[in-house]
Amino acid sequence: MQGYIAFPNISPDLFSITLGGMTFALRWYALAYIAGLIIGWRLVVHTLAKPRLWAAVPPMNAEQVERLLTWIIMGVILGGRLGFVLFYQPGYYLAHPFEVLKVWQGGMSFHGGFLGVVTAAYLFFRSEKIPMLPAADLLALATPAGLFLGRIANFINAELWGRPTDLPWGVAFPGEAAQYCPDVIGICARHPSQLYEAALEGLLLGAVLLWVAYRRGALMRPGLLTGLFLAGYGTARFIVEFFRQADAQFITHGNPLGLAFHMGGYGLTMGQALSLPMIVVGLALIWQARRDRA
Repeated sequence: MQGYIAFPNISPDLFSITLGGMTFALRWYALAYIAGLIIGWRLVVHTLAKPRLWAAVPPMNAEQVERLLTWIIMGVILGGRLGFVLFYQPGYYLAHPFEVLKVWQGGMSFHGGFLGVVTAAYLFFRSEKIPMLPAADLLALATPAGLFLGRIANFINAELWGRPTDLPWGVAFPGEAAQYCPDVIGICARHPSQLYEAALEGLLLGAVLLWVAYRRGALMRPGLLTGLFLAGYGTARFIVEFFRQADAQFITHGNPLGLAFHMGGYGLTMGQALSLPMIVVGLALIWQARRDRA
Protein backbone atom coordinates (compact mmCIF):
# COMPACT_ATOMS: atom_id res chain seq x y z
CA MET A 1 0.00 0.00 0.00
CA GLN A 2 1.41 3.41 -1.00
CA GLY A 3 -0.48 5.53 1.50
CA TYR A 4 -3.71 5.98 3.40
CA ILE A 5 -5.45 8.32 5.84
CA ALA A 6 -5.87 7.17 9.41
CA PHE A 7 -9.45 7.33 10.64
CA PRO A 8 -9.88 10.39 12.90
CA ASN A 9 -10.44 9.66 16.57
CA ILE A 10 -14.01 11.03 16.82
CA SER A 11 -16.48 9.48 19.22
CA PRO A 12 -19.92 8.62 17.74
CA ASP A 13 -21.36 10.29 20.88
CA LEU A 14 -21.41 14.07 21.09
CA PHE A 15 -21.68 13.62 24.85
CA SER A 16 -22.95 11.03 27.33
CA ILE A 17 -24.30 11.21 30.87
CA THR A 18 -24.51 8.36 33.37
CA LEU A 19 -27.28 8.54 35.94
CA GLY A 20 -28.14 5.76 38.36
CA GLY A 21 -26.16 3.21 36.38
CA MET A 22 -27.86 4.14 33.09
CA THR A 23 -26.03 6.00 30.31
CA PHE A 24 -27.77 8.52 28.10
CA ALA A 25 -25.96 9.76 25.02
CA LEU A 26 -26.55 12.22 22.20
CA ARG A 27 -25.05 10.73 19.03
CA TRP A 28 -23.82 12.70 16.04
CA TYR A 29 -26.20 10.65 13.87
CA ALA A 30 -29.25 11.76 15.87
CA LEU A 31 -28.00 15.35 15.83
CA ALA A 32 -27.65 15.16 12.03
CA TYR A 33 -31.31 14.14 11.70
CA ILE A 34 -32.44 16.93 14.04
CA ALA A 35 -30.28 19.61 12.39
CA GLY A 36 -31.27 18.48 8.89
CA LEU A 37 -34.98 18.72 9.72
CA ILE A 38 -34.59 22.16 11.31
CA ILE A 39 -32.54 23.54 8.41
CA GLY A 40 -35.02 22.14 5.90
CA TRP A 41 -37.96 23.62 7.84
CA ARG A 42 -36.41 27.09 7.98
CA LEU A 43 -35.43 26.98 4.30
CA VAL A 44 -39.01 26.12 3.30
CA VAL A 45 -40.42 28.97 5.42
CA HIS A 46 -37.86 31.38 3.97
CA THR A 47 -38.69 30.33 0.41
CA LEU A 48 -42.43 30.68 0.96
CA ALA A 49 -41.83 34.27 2.09
CA LYS A 50 -40.39 35.20 -1.35
CA PRO A 51 -43.40 36.00 -3.60
CA ARG A 52 -41.14 36.72 -6.58
CA LEU A 53 -40.17 33.03 -6.74
CA TRP A 54 -43.74 31.90 -7.39
CA ALA A 55 -45.92 32.19 -10.46
CA ALA A 56 -49.01 32.38 -8.24
CA VAL A 57 -49.76 32.16 -4.52
CA PRO A 58 -47.24 30.02 -2.54
CA PRO A 59 -48.70 26.54 -1.84
CA MET A 60 -48.46 26.68 1.97
CA ASN A 61 -48.14 29.05 4.88
CA ALA A 62 -45.69 28.91 7.82
CA GLU A 63 -48.23 27.32 10.16
CA GLN A 64 -48.89 24.47 7.73
CA VAL A 65 -45.15 23.90 7.38
CA GLU A 66 -44.86 23.42 11.15
CA ARG A 67 -47.61 20.79 11.09
CA LEU A 68 -46.04 19.12 8.06
CA LEU A 69 -42.74 18.80 9.96
CA THR A 70 -44.34 16.35 12.40
CA TRP A 71 -45.59 14.19 9.54
CA ILE A 72 -42.16 14.27 7.88
CA ILE A 73 -40.40 13.16 11.07
CA MET A 74 -42.71 10.15 11.35
CA GLY A 75 -42.24 9.35 7.66
CA VAL A 76 -38.44 9.46 7.93
CA ILE A 77 -38.28 7.21 11.01
CA LEU A 78 -40.91 4.65 10.04
CA GLY A 79 -40.03 4.57 6.35
CA GLY A 80 -36.28 4.48 6.95
CA ARG A 81 -36.53 1.59 9.39
CA LEU A 82 -39.07 -0.47 7.43
CA GLY A 83 -37.10 0.14 4.23
CA PHE A 84 -33.96 -1.26 5.83
CA VAL A 85 -35.87 -4.27 7.13
CA LEU A 86 -37.59 -5.08 3.80
CA PHE A 87 -34.84 -4.13 1.32
CA TYR A 88 -31.70 -5.30 3.10
CA GLN A 89 -32.37 -7.88 5.84
CA PRO A 90 -35.89 -9.32 5.50
CA GLY A 91 -34.82 -12.84 6.45
CA TYR A 92 -33.18 -11.77 9.69
CA TYR A 93 -36.09 -9.64 10.86
CA LEU A 94 -38.62 -12.28 9.86
CA ALA A 95 -36.84 -14.59 12.28
CA HIS A 96 -36.42 -11.81 14.91
CA PRO A 97 -39.51 -9.59 14.53
CA PHE A 98 -39.06 -7.71 17.82
CA GLU A 99 -35.65 -6.48 16.58
CA VAL A 100 -37.51 -4.23 14.11
CA LEU A 101 -38.37 -1.89 16.99
CA LYS A 102 -34.75 -1.45 18.10
CA VAL A 103 -33.96 1.57 15.91
CA TRP A 104 -31.30 2.72 18.38
CA GLN A 105 -29.15 -0.20 17.22
CA GLY A 106 -28.91 1.32 13.72
CA GLY A 107 -30.29 0.24 10.38
CA MET A 108 -31.99 2.93 8.30
CA SER A 109 -32.53 3.06 4.53
CA PHE A 110 -32.60 6.31 2.56
CA HIS A 111 -34.91 4.82 -0.07
CA GLY A 112 -37.26 3.60 2.66
CA GLY A 113 -37.16 6.98 4.38
CA PHE A 114 -37.86 8.64 1.03
CA LEU A 115 -40.95 6.48 0.50
CA GLY A 116 -42.04 7.22 4.06
CA VAL A 117 -41.75 10.96 3.47
CA VAL A 118 -43.59 10.71 0.14
CA THR A 119 -46.45 8.84 1.83
CA ALA A 120 -46.63 11.22 4.80
CA ALA A 121 -46.45 14.31 2.58
CA TYR A 122 -49.11 12.98 0.21
CA LEU A 123 -51.53 12.34 3.08
CA PHE A 124 -50.84 15.74 4.60
CA PHE A 125 -51.15 17.66 1.34
CA ARG A 126 -54.39 15.85 0.54
CA SER A 127 -55.90 16.51 3.96
CA GLU A 128 -54.93 20.22 3.81
CA LYS A 129 -55.87 20.59 0.11
CA ILE A 130 -52.34 21.76 -0.76
CA PRO A 131 -51.23 21.51 -4.43
CA MET A 132 -48.96 18.48 -4.67
CA LEU A 133 -46.19 19.44 -7.10
CA PRO A 134 -45.39 22.96 -5.79
CA ALA A 135 -45.29 21.61 -2.22
CA ALA A 136 -43.14 18.64 -3.32
CA ASP A 137 -40.70 21.10 -4.88
CA LEU A 138 -40.24 22.71 -1.46
CA LEU A 139 -39.44 19.34 0.10
CA ALA A 140 -36.92 18.64 -2.66
CA LEU A 141 -35.23 21.96 -1.95
CA ALA A 142 -35.04 21.22 1.77
CA THR A 143 -33.70 17.64 1.62
CA PRO A 144 -30.01 17.92 0.56
CA ALA A 145 -28.96 19.63 3.80
CA GLY A 146 -30.13 16.61 5.77
CA LEU A 147 -28.45 14.24 3.33
CA PHE A 148 -25.15 16.07 3.73
CA LEU A 149 -25.26 15.98 7.52
CA GLY A 150 -26.43 12.36 7.58
CA ARG A 151 -23.53 11.18 5.41
CA ILE A 152 -21.04 13.07 7.57
CA ALA A 153 -22.54 11.28 10.58
CA ASN A 154 -22.16 7.95 8.74
CA PHE A 155 -18.45 8.74 8.36
CA ILE A 156 -18.06 9.63 12.05
CA ASN A 157 -19.80 6.34 12.94
CA ALA A 158 -17.35 4.47 10.66
CA GLU A 159 -20.28 2.78 8.85
CA LEU A 160 -21.34 2.36 5.21
CA TRP A 161 -17.70 2.47 4.20
CA GLY A 162 -16.42 1.97 0.67
CA ARG A 163 -14.59 -0.79 -1.13
CA PRO A 164 -10.85 -1.34 -0.66
CA THR A 165 -8.59 1.09 -2.51
CA ASP A 166 -4.91 1.96 -2.82
CA LEU A 167 -5.63 5.61 -3.63
CA PRO A 168 -3.88 8.09 -1.32
CA TRP A 169 -7.16 9.36 0.15
CA GLY A 170 -8.27 5.88 1.17
CA VAL A 171 -9.27 5.77 4.84
CA ALA A 172 -8.31 2.99 7.27
CA PHE A 173 -11.66 2.56 9.02
CA PRO A 174 -11.61 0.78 12.39
CA GLY A 175 -13.60 -2.23 13.53
CA GLU A 176 -15.40 -4.50 11.11
CA ALA A 177 -14.12 -2.63 8.04
CA ALA A 178 -10.54 -3.61 8.89
CA GLN A 179 -11.32 -7.32 9.17
CA TYR A 180 -12.29 -8.02 5.58
CA CYS A 181 -9.21 -7.01 3.62
CA PRO A 182 -6.00 -6.92 5.68
CA ASP A 183 -2.81 -6.52 3.65
CA VAL A 184 0.72 -7.52 4.63
CA ILE A 185 0.94 -4.79 7.29
CA GLY A 186 -2.56 -5.29 8.62
CA ILE A 187 -4.02 -2.09 7.16
CA CYS A 188 -7.08 -1.91 4.94
CA ALA A 189 -7.80 1.45 3.30
CA ARG A 190 -11.24 2.02 1.82
CA HIS A 191 -13.01 4.63 -0.25
CA PRO A 192 -14.62 7.20 2.09
CA SER A 193 -17.86 6.69 0.19
CA GLN A 194 -19.85 8.49 2.88
CA LEU A 195 -17.94 11.68 2.00
CA TYR A 196 -18.48 11.08 -1.72
CA GLU A 197 -22.21 10.94 -1.03
CA ALA A 198 -22.09 14.01 1.22
CA ALA A 199 -20.42 15.96 -1.59
CA LEU A 200 -22.68 14.75 -4.42
CA GLU A 201 -26.08 14.28 -2.74
CA GLY A 202 -25.68 17.12 -0.27
CA LEU A 203 -23.41 19.93 -1.41
CA LEU A 204 -23.59 19.63 -5.20
CA LEU A 205 -27.25 18.68 -5.50
CA GLY A 206 -28.26 21.23 -2.86
CA ALA A 207 -26.34 24.01 -4.62
CA VAL A 208 -27.93 23.16 -7.98
CA LEU A 209 -31.45 23.13 -6.53
CA LEU A 210 -30.95 26.45 -4.73
CA TRP A 211 -29.53 28.05 -7.88
CA VAL A 212 -32.35 26.96 -10.18
CA ALA A 213 -34.96 27.87 -7.55
CA TYR A 214 -33.63 31.33 -6.69
CA ARG A 215 -31.92 32.33 -9.96
CA ARG A 216 -33.68 30.42 -12.74
CA GLY A 217 -37.33 30.57 -11.66
CA ALA A 218 -37.70 26.81 -11.18
CA LEU A 219 -40.51 27.20 -8.62
CA MET A 220 -42.65 28.72 -11.36
CA ARG A 221 -42.57 25.32 -13.08
CA PRO A 222 -44.27 22.88 -10.66
CA GLY A 223 -42.50 19.54 -10.52
CA LEU A 224 -39.18 20.76 -11.93
CA LEU A 225 -37.31 20.85 -8.61
CA THR A 226 -38.79 17.50 -7.59
CA GLY A 227 -37.64 15.99 -10.89
CA LEU A 228 -34.16 17.47 -10.54
CA PHE A 229 -33.86 16.12 -7.01
CA LEU A 230 -35.01 12.60 -7.95
CA ALA A 231 -32.82 12.38 -11.04
CA GLY A 232 -29.87 14.04 -9.29
CA TYR A 233 -29.97 11.89 -6.17
CA GLY A 234 -30.58 8.71 -8.16
CA THR A 235 -27.62 9.42 -10.45
CA ALA A 236 -25.29 10.36 -7.58
CA ARG A 237 -26.21 7.26 -5.57
CA PHE A 238 -25.90 5.01 -8.65
CA ILE A 239 -22.35 6.30 -9.24
CA VAL A 240 -21.22 6.07 -5.60
CA GLU A 241 -22.41 2.46 -5.41
CA PHE A 242 -19.42 1.53 -7.60
CA PHE A 243 -17.18 2.61 -4.70
CA ARG A 244 -19.35 1.67 -1.72
CA GLN A 245 -19.05 -1.69 0.02
CA ALA A 246 -22.20 -3.74 -0.45
CA ASP A 247 -24.09 -4.96 2.58
CA ALA A 248 -22.61 -8.15 4.01
CA GLN A 249 -25.71 -10.28 3.38
CA PHE A 250 -25.30 -9.82 -0.39
CA ILE A 251 -21.61 -10.78 -0.50
CA THR A 252 -20.79 -14.42 -1.27
CA HIS A 253 -17.81 -16.29 -2.69
CA GLY A 254 -19.39 -16.20 -6.15
CA ASN A 255 -20.63 -12.63 -5.74
CA PRO A 256 -17.76 -10.66 -4.11
CA LEU A 257 -19.18 -7.27 -5.18
CA GLY A 258 -22.44 -7.96 -3.37
CA LEU A 259 -24.68 -7.46 -6.39
CA ALA A 260 -28.33 -7.89 -5.43
CA PHE A 261 -29.37 -8.59 -9.03
CA HIS A 262 -26.74 -10.19 -11.24
CA MET A 263 -26.28 -12.50 -14.19
CA GLY A 264 -23.14 -13.50 -16.03
CA GLY A 265 -20.85 -11.31 -13.93
CA TYR A 266 -22.91 -8.15 -14.46
CA GLY A 267 -25.60 -6.69 -12.29
CA LEU A 268 -26.75 -4.02 -9.88
CA THR A 269 -26.33 -3.43 -6.19
CA MET A 270 -29.49 -2.93 -4.15
CA GLY A 271 -28.77 0.80 -3.96
CA GLN A 272 -28.48 1.03 -7.75
CA ALA A 273 -31.65 -0.97 -8.33
CA LEU A 274 -33.60 1.29 -5.97
CA SER A 275 -32.14 4.42 -7.58
CA LEU A 276 -33.13 3.61 -11.16
CA PRO A 277 -36.87 4.27 -10.64
CA MET A 278 -35.98 7.60 -9.04
CA ILE A 279 -34.00 8.61 -12.13
CA VAL A 280 -36.81 7.58 -14.49
CA VAL A 281 -39.52 9.41 -12.50
CA GLY A 282 -37.26 12.44 -12.10
CA LEU A 283 -36.61 12.74 -15.83
CA ALA A 284 -40.33 12.37 -16.55
CA LEU A 285 -41.15 15.21 -14.12
CA ILE A 286 -38.47 17.46 -15.65
CA TRP A 287 -39.84 16.81 -19.14
CA GLN A 288 -43.42 17.47 -17.99
CA ALA A 289 -42.50 20.71 -16.17
CA ARG A 290 -40.60 22.07 -19.14
CA ARG A 291 -43.38 21.11 -21.56
CA ASP A 292 -46.05 22.80 -19.43
CA ARG A 293 -44.10 26.09 -19.48
CA ALA A 294 -43.23 25.92 -23.18
